[in-house]
Amino acid sequence: MQIHVTQGPGDILLFLTGQEEIENAEEALRKICLQLGSKIKELIICPIYASLPSDLQGKIFEPTPEGARKVVLATNIAETSITIDGIVYVIDPGFAKQNSYNPRTGMESLIVTPCSRASANQRAGRAGRVGPGMCFRLYTAWAYQNELEENTIPEIQRTNLGTVVLMLKSLGINDLINFDFMDPPPAETLIRALEQLYALGALNDRGELTKLGRRMAEFPTDPMLSKTLIASEKYGCSDEIVSICGMLSVQNSIFYRPKDKAMHADKARKSFFKPGGDHLTLLAVWNAWVETNYSIQWCYENFIQYRSMKRARDVRDQLVGLLERVEIPLVSNPDPGDTTNIRKCLTAGFFYNTARLQRSGDSYRTVKHNQTVLIHPTSCLFEENPKWLIYYELVLTSKEFMRQVIEIKPEWLLEVAPHYYKPKELEDDIKKMPKKAGKSAA
Repeated sequence: MQIHVTQGPGDILLFLTGQEEIENAEEALRKICLQLGSKIKELIICPIYASLPSDLQGKIFEPTPEGARKVVLATNIAETSITIDGIVYVIDPGFAKQNSYNPRTGMESLIVTPCSRASANQRAGRAGRVGPGMCFRLYTAWAYQNELEENTIPEIQRTNLGTVVLMLKSLGINDLINFDFMDPPPAETLIRALEQLYALGALNDRGELTKLGRRMAEFPTDPMLSKTLIASEKYGCSDEIVSICGMLSVQNSIFYRPKDKAMHADKARKSFFKPGGDHLTLLAVWNAWVETNYSIQWCYENFIQYRSMKRARDVRDQLVGLLERVEIPLVSNPDPGDTTNIRKCLTAGFFYNTARLQRSGDSYRTVKHNQTVLIHPTSCLFEENPKWLIYYELVLTSKEFMRQVIEIKPEWLLEVAPHYYKPKELEDDIKKMPKKAGKSAA
């Protein structure tokens, strides 16, 4: 506001770390503008972050009217990906959100960290592309020299390497530890990826690709998703699984929840909830969209992002083409009312990510790492607390959450991964199962 009142014409770009911060800043600015009314020139506030619908994102590119000033509140999406004309002032608080993966727990976390010097220079460069500009840095020159890293940590050193390792193996590169990476990833992350591929059956005990591994390498997805797609042939539900995989590729940005219509958005979201888990909810959203002939209006009415759905459709179309390549026919689940086959198929790919309800009944423990985790509040199983779950990913935000969970039965784990789960681990729960259920499962 100080810049707006005291400085000459030109738009302002403010870097913030995420959606919540941007929404709070937008609210605070609107309040001040209301209080000052006509005492100050008009201030147009334009937020931009990844999960904002495209029509709202486009507003940042609209020319600023005469006598007004535009302020763009952006995540680091505006650092390199897009250039906004007319920016003269940049405000850089010096922070960014970074995704980092912990191989020990298999958990991804979005952490707010100080940005690197390279990022800071990139941000400053956004000011005055069309004329002289200014960058206000909200940190000292000493902090810039001594507290900021020279460069951002390369992504290969802070993500899950399952897909990378599978690809290198399929190219015939076997010695990964001594492979000449430009930025070598931590050995622990590599070893964890090899373990995971061995458990999925993509590698044999000598670390060589198996026949299944060759088929999995055809898919440019996470190895667990590749395994699920291949298992869909056995369970006769490849049509549904390929739709779920397409939706999982954009899972966090399907539902849009504007602050002023949060109640309506939550209600619309709940209308898609299906018993059994979030994967089935995603499938319900996809099927409903297909029935409306891919309608934009339907997405708008149900607070669903059309852009994300379009991307899910593109991913799905590519996966269908790849299924043909590995000779898996596209078949639908014979009984739409019974989702057992779909859930078993997902278990075949994601048995590595199993969690079990603790005795207290309010949290879960991952079976292999014995880590305490919770169901994400946006999940349709959030208040139901089923005994056994499989999750798509673990994320650390305010707590350790499981995203996209689905309910399973413990005996399915023995069916899909007998080499990985010992009957002893699951014995107590299988004994407690009603006798009939046990027989039908067998």
